[in-house]
Amino acid sequence: MSTIAVAYPHIEQPPGEPARLERLPRVRVAQIVMDYLAHGWSADEICRQHSHLRSAEVHAAMTFYFDHQPEIDAEIRAEWKSAEEELHTVPRSPFLQRLIAKGLA
Repeated sequence: MSTIAVAYPHIEQPPGEPARLERLPRVRVAQIVMDYLAHGWSADEICRQHSHLRSAEVHAAMTFYFDHQPEIDAEIRAEWKSAEEELHTVPRSPFLQRLIAKGLA
């Protein structure tokens, strides 16, 4: 059985790292997918909300997601878990503490 390598224009995935945009390497595929999952945004709406993204990049990211869904979903779960853990370990800022004391937060 032969395997066919699939190329994803606009997407790169260095070994051992998350998939990301070639033009904007700080933007991960998982970040784009989170807008789709959390808000139900279409590719066009994601582009409207994030004007720095090109339509082809968002479509490529979504294609990559649907072809690698378990991998990207695991990345999102790990990030969510890390953020929740950080909430409990990072002290509240003095500003937030003052807001809470005044009953504003």
